[in-house]
Amino acid sequence: MKFKSGFVSILGRPNVGKSTLMNRIVGQKIAIMSDKPQTTRNKIQSVYTDDTHQIIFLDTPGIHKPKNKLGEYMVKAAISTLNDVDLVLFVVDTSKNIGPGDRKIIDDLKNVKSPVVLVINKIDNVNKEELMEIISLYSKEGIFAEIVPISALRGNNVETLIDVIKKYIPEGPLYFPKDMITDQPEKVLVAELIREKVLHYIHEEIPHGVAVEVESMKKRTDSDIVDIAATIYCERDSHKGIIIGKNGKKLKGIGKSAREDIENLLGSKVYLQVWVKVKEKWRESENYIRNFGYLD
Repeated sequence: MKFKSGFVSILGRPNVGKSTLMNRIVGQKIAIMSDKPQTTRNKIQSVYTDDTHQIIFLDTPGIHKPKNKLGEYMVKAAISTLNDVDLVLFVVDTSKNIGPGDRKIIDDLKNVKSPVVLVINKIDNVNKEELMEIISLYSKEGIFAEIVPISALRGNNVETLIDVIKKYIPEGPLYFPKDMITDQPEKVLVAELIREKVLHYIHEEIPHGVAVEVESMKKRTDSDIVDIAATIYCERDSHKGIIIGKNGKKLKGIGKSAREDIENLLGSKVYLQVWVKVKEKWRESENYIRNFGYLD
């Protein structure tokens, strides 16, 4: 049997579970997950490899109406992948109607040459009858090569989805080593894990004005400990106070929780130092957006 390899774009509205799905497929935390929308800012490339296939996934920022330069970049990044891949996965949730966000994506997909598989996520939230109604609703659009219902969180039907994806992957080389699951530098993954914890701990309306930069990351010569220094950037002094919290309690929680995930990622003990600094209106500055890794 000849080896097959190809590229798959995961597309969908914010917060439908794209990152959760990608993490489930590759078996390790690569993209950050949060109940707040627009958490994925980079086209994180993750890799699934078995004996017969290598599938490279692009997890794109959720499509939304942009409100600033960062938002414009995120939407552009999401749409740009559509004609450059072997397959598009359009992920939706179990909403009983097609909202304006999904409608916009469907309209964009009508001009895409790559085959599109609809993935209905969060099926654990509906019964079989409701699911059949949702499948029927989307089937009427007439643009989907296949429709696969799943629960990315619980893993239901994800193996079936992988089998469906493989049908559309052409013969090709082994692009990445078999044990490689992402092309992202470790610094990028560490920064994303820290930002995930900020999103988790902060419930006010500031999360998307937050960026994280890993300033240094070095393994000690005399031990297995990795020293990491990182800075959380926000846009206002009041936001800085919220992130730090009373007596530094929230920042300590962010650091502790992030350190545990980073240790799992690196397989080493980690000494993590985190600071909070203010960069006003950084999302309106192409220089800042580029410095934080959000522009090519």
